[in-house]
Amino acid sequence: MARFDLTDDEWAILEPLLPEQPVRGGQWRDHRQVINGICWVKRTGSPWRDAPERYGPWKTLAGRFRRWAADGTWARLKAHVITVAEADGDVDWHAQVDSTVVRAHQHAAGARKGGSMPSRRRRVRVWVVPVGD
Repeated sequence: MARFDLTDDEWAILEPLLPEQPVRGGQWRDHRQVINGICWVKRTGSPWRDAPERYGPWKTLAGRFRRWAADGTWARLKAHVITVAEADGDVDWHAQVDSTVVRAHQHAAGARKGGSMPSRRRRVRVWVVPVGD
């Protein structure tokens, strides 16, 4: 088990809420392995293709993530985990969040030294060629 993989207690909470294996077709890769892989990708911000091989093929991770997002599986998991955490008293809804925004000077953002760039007028050159009589 890797450092951030699901523990047995966490897996016991999630497992009953996951879709069953399909009756027809091939066997799905283990849900726990795939969820650990999806969490690794989302936690690290890496592309799907860079997921470690221990989590299975990256296409499986990406496909299952999209399928479960479309069918509401992730929403059900989130709602259930919040309910369990609230029942255990593990959620503090009275948290405080603070934010500060500091604007950078225009030169810090790579602006031109002369200020904003003046609009350029296109010069149209007209050549008058005398036509013989």
